[in-house]
Amino acid sequence: MKIDLPQRENVYRQKKGIWFSMHLDSWLLLGIFLLIITGSLIVYSASGSDLNVLIRHLTRVGFAFALMLFFAQIPPNIMRVYTPWIFLIGTLMLISVILFGEMGKGAQRWLDLGIVRFQPSEIMKLALPMMVAWLFAHDTFPPPRKKMLIGIGLVGLTAGLIIIQPDLGTSILIAMSGLFVLFFAGLSWRWIASAIAIVAASLPIVWNFYMYDYQKQRVLTFLNPESDPLGTGYHIIQSKIAIGSGGLEGKGLMGSTQAHLEFLPESTTDFIFAVFAEELGLIGVAALLTLYLLIIARGLYIASQAQDNFARLTAASLVMTLFVYVFVNIGMVSGILPVVGLPLPLISYGGSSMVTLMISFGILMSIQTHKKLLTS
Repeated sequence: MKIDLPQRENVYRQKKGIWFSMHLDSWLLLGIFLLIITGSLIVYSASGSDLNVLIRHLTRVGFAFALMLFFAQIPPNIMRVYTPWIFLIGTLMLISVILFGEMGKGAQRWLDLGIVRFQPSEIMKLALPMMVAWLFAHDTFPPPRKKMLIGIGLVGLTAGLIIIQPDLGTSILIAMSGLFVLFFAGLSWRWIASAIAIVAASLPIVWNFYMYDYQKQRVLTFLNPESDPLGTGYHIIQSKIAIGSGGLEGKGLMGSTQAHLEFLPESTTDFIFAVFAEELGLIGVAALLTLYLLIIARGLYIASQAQDNFARLTAASLVMTLFVYVFVNIGMVSGILPVVGLPLPLISYGGSSMVTLMISFGILMSIQTHKKLLTS
């Protein structure tokens, strides 16, 4: 008996198991659960065993998890159709922030819609790479030079609107998410080398005319935090003390003196890795990094198995963006990168970044599970 294509797809899904039929990737889901459990324990410890903080964190995680489940059900071809509209709405929101946004931590980054208050830049963490991937959806690689230039223009536009807020760190990270798409699409190494040379040559101009005093101070503090140990260098000095005091095995859960004695600022958010390293030591850090690498490897595998350009480029960019976030957070806490306001994915106290990250995981799962069996 000849079985038609829809029946073959149903049989295929049944063989893959219940998780696949629910449009969830079991291996990726396992890694996410392990990180969320670990993060919840460290948030509880870093907050001084504050149960209210833990409940708020788990509430936000639950909301983000629900969004992940929702986006996992949306087929990639539907996402591709709506991507230009999402990017347009996100761009208009960035413009609205510049015109009448609310201040927060020294920058005009927030948009208050009455019901909810959020940062539109979080939307662009997903919208930009998806938009650039949409641009190359029907091209062979490498795509035409004209489309490459349009892609670079989209990245520059988005980054420029965020820099104006000002939010240099976020603009660089979001720009990288779009540049990853260009790289995977086949951007010439000559273009990459030229871009690096232009950026390097423009650094003195950016330093003297476009960087704010607090941004310059962050760079100077990164180069020599001991120059102001009780001021701008305080965060990074206390962070390195916490990491170093953890030793090989750590002090155990709830044993972080730097956090509990309030030497370490932002212990539940940006600097939570220092608390993790102090309590679980080098062994715990190695296990955490291994778990991140396994999740990234699974994400890259999903990207490699995607069935069209849009899904492939989107998945690869989202995974590499996760890698950058992990690298930058751990690098800044360890003193090898300047301090930027960036939480550790799935470990730090939940917020808008948690929502964005879980949506990206939902998109990855959708790409993995909404595959069509091809006719022979």
